[in-house]
Amino acid sequence: MSETLLTQDAEGVRTLTFNRPEKKNAFTHAMYEAAIEGLYRASLDASVRVVVLTGAGGTFTAGNDIGDFLERPPTGEDSPVFRFLRMLVNYEKPVVAAVDGPAVGIGTTLLLHCDYVVASERARFVMPFINLGVCPEGASSLLLPRNAGLTLASELLMFGDPFDAATAQRAGFVNRVVPDAQLQEVASERARTLAAKPLQALKVTKRLLREPIRAEVNAALMREGAEFVKRLNSDEAREAFIAFMNRKSK
Repeated sequence: MSETLLTQDAEGVRTLTFNRPEKKNAFTHAMYEAAIEGLYRASLDASVRVVVLTGAGGTFTAGNDIGDFLERPPTGEDSPVFRFLRMLVNYEKPVVAAVDGPAVGIGTTLLLHCDYVVASERARFVMPFINLGVCPEGASSLLLPRNAGLTLASELLMFGDPFDAATAQRAGFVNRVVPDAQLQEVASERARTLAAKPLQALKVTKRLLREPIRAEVNAALMREGAEFVKRLNSDEAREAFIAFMNRKSK
């Protein structure tokens, strides 16, 4: 696949590992393309029954690589970041996530579209969109209030502060929190258990669970994406991104 996206198959499970540990697995334009291709190939491979998403080096993903993001910002629904999210939203096979360390921005919102999420005790989540002068993405403005309740969703999105795995579980997008050393073992066991189920029944069950709100989720993706692109061109966002880059360079 790609040096920044590792692929491993075992017992009907394909593990896709974000592999840029020196940059905390921050997504570049090329990494989004690799992730899209990885998910697409897994969807076509009859031997793959379940997909696991995880990160190398004790980090899930630091979200967007800001430098790369500013060089090639999303300009519309065909941009890689939005295509990646749409693929997850409409994916037919079960997706399990194993989250260790930081899960920033899209590293948190993509979990809303996974079917089972295991997090380590040291996992830390943050949706810092407000602090960068932009807005929620990944249909988080729709799904977080539904899963977490409006009160907690408002706190997480409007303050943009980091939160722990217990809070993520309370917010309804983490199924289980485990000791750090047990993360991969538990995620692998859960994925293998799913892979042993009848595949067509699994796919139908997932479709029945998600189909009632799929149109709403896709509409939210488009609505948020349009606002996100507009916000990127605002004075607020430019100032926030410059301040972020200046802090990072010190």
